[in-house]
Amino acid sequence: MVGRSLAWRSVSGASVLLLSLSAVTVGTAAASGAGKVTTYTGNGINRPSRITAGPDGALWFTNGGNSTIGRVTTTGKVTNYTDSSIHSPGAIATGPDGALWFLNIQSSIGRITTGGTVTTFPDPTITASFGLAAGPDGALWFTTFGGNSIGRITTSGKIKHFSDATIFRPTAITAGPDGALWFTNGGNDSIGRITTTGTITNFTDPTMSRPSGIVTGPDGALWFTNHDNASIGRITTTGTVTNFAGPDVKTPIGIVVGPDGALWFTDGSHSIGRMTTSGTVTRYTDAAINGPGGIALGPDGALWFPNFNESSVGRITTTVTPQIARFTPTAGAAGTSVTITGKNLSGATQVTFNGSPASVVSESATRIVTTGPAGATTGRITVTVPAGTATGKATFTVT
Repeated sequence: MVGRSLAWRSVSGASVLLLSLSAVTVGTAAASGAGKVTTYTGNGINRPSRITAGPDGALWFTNGGNSTIGRVTTTGKVTNYTDSSIHSPGAIATGPDGALWFLNIQSSIGRITTGGTVTTFPDPTITASFGLAAGPDGALWFTTFGGNSIGRITTSGKIKHFSDATIFRPTAITAGPDGALWFTNGGNDSIGRITTTGTITNFTDPTMSRPSGIVTGPDGALWFTNHDNASIGRITTTGTVTNFAGPDVKTPIGIVVGPDGALWFTDGSHSIGRMTTSGTVTRYTDAAINGPGGIALGPDGALWFPNFNESSVGRITTTVTPQIARFTPTAGAAGTSVTITGKNLSGATQVTFNGSPASVVSESATRIVTTGPAGATTGRITVTVPAGTATGKATFTVT
């Protein structure tokens, strides 16, 4: 990405463009299995690089090619937000204030509400910043690749930088399980740790080679990608390093914990990888995966990633399918409001009562509100989402 010189300013609003889009589904996996890829394209998606799950049930991503912020719902509807203060944005994360925060490539940090209002916080010391994460202290923490420092910004915009001789070309950053922030140093092949008060510790190991992405794993350790030696690393909070390499790991970049308790990572130009905490790797390749960088877990139980090379946003299914835990009431006539609770229910495409289709009033990852359809008979309730279909164990009685 090529930088430009701009005068940064705070703005109270953003222009919004609703986009037409097309969805292309590829791959041979069954709908309820892992590895089914769908890509979404639109006029506003241009060289996307990073993505995060927003507080509104959608995915938010940065467009470096046209300096905009994008939003895509789990059903594929894309909205694009533009503002003159957005400049080649990279990292993006949900803040503790319910807004999305992002790093402009030089000299500022941006904030955008889910309604599209943009505010910019200038800082001339920010150069080529690539990592951003919400900290345990209610602030946002970020890396400055060009400035060799770790930054902290409060939700009111107060910025502070922490420097140390061991910080060199820091890339990604994440909140650790120990109340500290952990980050990758791509310039000196090391992993850094910084407390919320600024105490820095550096960890080195011969197996670290240009570490890039980093995330807290389901096992209480930190997991990171080694871009230059085709491996995935694991480091405990006390500094013990384990390295996992093999023919199914190529050039990993972004990494995230999936809903199945495995580590999912972007890997090379045309693949997404999955690694269990014991080191077993599955690699999903597809021509529709093209230059993925970041990766995020969506509220629909799928993994979402930006395709930088083809200007699209991709989605890949996991083995996690929807689950119905319970519904209330358990009996009623046609038109009765029924609340279904469970897991991975976002993006519901159909709800049925013993085979009779019902309308969906509202839905989220854990809750669906529907109404008993006319003509339904006593039987099971089913919910269908893009990842598969769940059937309730109890019977709904039509009165």
